[in-house]
Amino acid sequence: MSEPVVRSPGLRKLREGKGFSVGELRAAGLTLKEAEGLGLRVDRRRRTVHSWNVELLQKLKQDAQQRGGGKR
Repeated sequence: MSEPVVRSPGLRKLREGKGFSVGELRAAGLTLKEAEGLGLRVDRRRRTVHSWNVELLQKLKQDAQQRGGGKR
């Protein structure tokens, strides 16, 4: 499964995150229920919106819709 990428607070290096932020889900056009249905992890504590995560979410959403796993 695809994992979110975040920046470490102190070193500012990129690392794997615990989940996508709610803001990233909104920017990608996904709801919390849709994200849950796709098996995506959501970190409700994160407030940042990284463009690379939004692009990844949009791609995952598009792939799911092509497979028939879109909105129900």
